[in-house]
Amino acid sequence: MEKKLFYLLTFLFSNIFLFSQVVKKDSAQGAKNKIELTTIALYGKVIDAKSKEPLAGSSLFLSDLRVGVIADINGNYFFNNIPVGHHLVEISYIGYTSEVEHIDIEKNTEKIFSLQPSAVENQAVVITGVSNATSIRKTPIAITSIRRMELMQTTSSNIIDALSKEPGISQSTTGPGISKPIIRGLGYNRVVVIGDGVRQEGQQWGDEHGIEIDELSVNRVEILKGPASLMYGSDAIAGVIHLISNTPTTPGTIKGNLLTNFQSNNNLFSLHSNVSGNRKNISWNFYQSMKSSKDYKNKFDGRVLNSRLNEKNFGGFVGVNKSWGFSHIFFSAFNQKVGLVEGNRDDGTGKFLLFGNSVFERIATSFDLNSRILLAPFQQVQHYKVVNENNFYIKNVRLKTNIGFQNNIRKEFGNPEMQSAAGLVFDLKTLNYNLQLVLPEKSEWHTTFGLNGMYQNNKNKGEETIIPDYNLVDAGSFVYTQRFFKNATLSTGLRLDHRNIKTKELVENNVVRFPRNNISFSNLSASAGISFEPADFFTLKINMARGFRAPNLAELASNGAHEGTNRYEYGNRDLKSETSKQFDFGVQVDYDHLNFAINLFYNRINDFIYYNKLQSVISGDSTLLVDGERLLTFRYNQQDAKLSGLEMNLDIHPHPLDWLHFENSVSFVDGRFDKKNDGTFNLPMIPATRWISDLRANFRKTGKALRNLYFKIEMDKSFDQHKPFFAYNTETSTSAYTIVNSGIGADIISKKEKIICSIHLTGMNVTNTAYQNHLSRLKYTDENLLTGRTGVYNMGRNFSLKINFPLQFL
Repeated sequence: MEKKLFYLLTFLFSNIFLFSQVVKKDSAQGAKNKIELTTIALYGKVIDAKSKEPLAGSSLFLSDLRVGVIADINGNYFFNNIPVGHHLVEISYIGYTSEVEHIDIEKNTEKIFSLQPSAVENQAVVITGVSNATSIRKTPIAITSIRRMELMQTTSSNIIDALSKEPGISQSTTGPGISKPIIRGLGYNRVVVIGDGVRQEGQQWGDEHGIEIDELSVNRVEILKGPASLMYGSDAIAGVIHLISNTPTTPGTIKGNLLTNFQSNNNLFSLHSNVSGNRKNISWNFYQSMKSSKDYKNKFDGRVLNSRLNEKNFGGFVGVNKSWGFSHIFFSAFNQKVGLVEGNRDDGTGKFLLFGNSVFERIATSFDLNSRILLAPFQQVQHYKVVNENNFYIKNVRLKTNIGFQNNIRKEFGNPEMQSAAGLVFDLKTLNYNLQLVLPEKSEWHTTFGLNGMYQNNKNKGEETIIPDYNLVDAGSFVYTQRFFKNATLSTGLRLDHRNIKTKELVENNVVRFPRNNISFSNLSASAGISFEPADFFTLKINMARGFRAPNLAELASNGAHEGTNRYEYGNRDLKSETSKQFDFGVQVDYDHLNFAINLFYNRINDFIYYNKLQSVISGDSTLLVDGERLLTFRYNQQDAKLSGLEMNLDIHPHPLDWLHFENSVSFVDGRFDKKNDGTFNLPMIPATRWISDLRANFRKTGKALRNLYFKIEMDKSFDQHKPFFAYNTETSTSAYTIVNSGIGADIISKKEKIICSIHLTGMNVTNTAYQNHLSRLKYTDENLLTGRTGVYNMGRNFSLKINFPLQFL
């Protein structure tokens, strides 16, 4: 592994040297507004389609080249160093419908773009799940794109919390600091998280493991709902969440940003700063963030002991864009310390116990509950990543390469007598690679061949172990093609994967705890779909896909007590891969004053992996005594299952009240085993049906000092979940609840029409409703004998103030 790391770093630093040599050869730039068409260029103007007036400040972005520009005061734009070939241009402006156009460029090209005034931006470009940047309307699968402005208007404790408001997206939580994405009822290793083009690899199999990406640096999120194994291999059986942090700035500029956020409930304070630039074809971005909070509170529990967190992160990228393509280096360092809520209570007072079941056990004081210092049990997560992304144009062929190295270090501190000594320590190193050859367009067919995979090495460096040390080698090859017709887009592809896992032997007290194993999995993935646009306002999508997921190490080889549960888990080396056959059907209608979308899905999963309780050889349940506590024993098993459901959106913005939006979304999913499991057909971790209704007012201009003023009030209703996974007392029913959220914000403008700052004041759960989300693991902590309530409740009323200061240096 050390040799692989040495070779990778040598490769990355060689690219840095290349950047420096390219800069030396660049000639000095001309005057600010002088255009010299010495290389292939795309230039022109962006105008209002009705009035023909120029749209100063409109944005244009070439997704495949990772370069964007801003139109000047006359609406003029200019791209230089454009490689010959097919390109996708996204044009956007606040208050207008975004346009996405395919352009073939062989020489200097002038193009005028016309935008239609609209209350809704209903187009966007996505790069997730496809080989080339594509318009959302032309993808046959359900994809959602979320921009930074939408994230700014949302109160959340982490990035997955912010995304959980999207239809079909839920989260499994263990307090505000630990959230795992659930897509259409499937989570953990069934969801692939991508960070700036590379799949994030940590200990995502566990309940106490969140997402190791700095939420304050995220500029855009793309969510793919449904099997995506075709592009990403194993684990994308539920879908993909792509978090995009680094986007190049406009050429010739240097700018910065300062963002601060304060939340009232847990006194969370966060600060984020970055500086980015693009000069002489060299672009860069550097950021750093910090976040700190006390324990959160609600009206039933008061402050929830040890739900605090501290976080410090930094990262960025440096890259070069030339006529031959681009080369970028990304890097990031994530460092989080987060408390693990146990929920132990004093029988007499109902108050939380500190250091429960130890010689230091006592009732938590007011000082304990208002401190920011981490208390046992807590965990520290460190994630380091460096990635080299290249896009080379070689005549009419494009070669894309992506090589990344990441190191995930996770430590759990659970001993109050030795709080600085970690019990569990996972050290996971991953080398990712992705090579794609994009063939020239032929008769409107766009075809890509690809090879991607990873090499992993995991070591246990603590006194405790749950899974064995292992090496993993993963490789997959695929072909993906799109055919563009006048009113339709056909997408199809095929992929073959192979994964090999070697576990290492561990002997304790002359007993083999983890035997040496060598296990392999091979799978075939396929996808075919069509996006049909019979009219400008109507889109019909149909897709069929086969995906898969190889069993993870916990399912194959675990042998230990799972933290935070009453379970001792045994792996099963005989597990097969899960395979999925999913059918998706979607309809989207976009009128000037009404937008409607519905997505239906049916997902058939063969060999769905779950755990079942072991029976004693005598009678009754099998138990094991661990550190003085008797635990039930479980072993992973498989059974066929099916999931079905829908997501629906309706946005009404009636004329002449174009500034008013009434948006509603509904999410529903049902999951069933084919055969009863301990008396129930219900799958675990299925979210309750959810209805979100949002009334919002947007004003582009308000007086001389305000721009983009908005007001909103939101009703978020979760219905009863009376079909939980009852088996083995794993889940219980959850009552319905409704929470009310609100928000107001605007850009503050100077006399020179420059943004001084943006202010966002939002309120979450303003009625202070006490509720338990069905996917919250804290609802299964101890019973409060004083009140008779079981478990810990979610966060109460919380107000958030975000202030963003844009800085322009050049």
